[in-house]
Amino acid sequence: MRASIEVASDVRELAEVLRPALLRTSRALRREAQRAGLSALDAQLLGAVKKNAGIGVSALADREQMTRASMSSHVKRLESAGWVARAEADADDRRRFGIWLTPQGARALEAIRRGRDDWLAARLSALAAEERAALAAAAGPLARLAEDR
Repeated sequence: MRASIEVASDVRELAEVLRPALLRTSRALRREAQRAGLSALDAQLLGAVKKNAGIGVSALADREQMTRASMSSHVKRLESAGWVARAEADADDRRRFGIWLTPQGARALEAIRRGRDDWLAARLSALAAEERAALAAAAGPLARLAEDR
């Protein structure tokens, strides 16, 4: 596989080489969220709420590319689990409520991140130093691949 990456001369060939590895890694990281008692979607939403404290349900739905009705159901479930709380977010519009991470939600999110980091660190430590250096060099470009455009 390493030779395949080195000789990948066109983007299609590179995509065919990278896709399976990225998918397997993503699946493994999602499993770590489940070990902490949350679904991958729960972890994603908690992370979004942490980054956007006070975000409204509609804005969160738009950000996560979900319907507002579906997001409302997810937020209600997260709220009943004690991971998020709603509070009045706009003094001018008393109908608008923002969503904040609760201390319990922050602990759950931290447990997921710690589990994912531990999983990844264990696998990285099994690689040769040159392989870790190659992954470190690829971190920036990989992050740019995932950015919303």
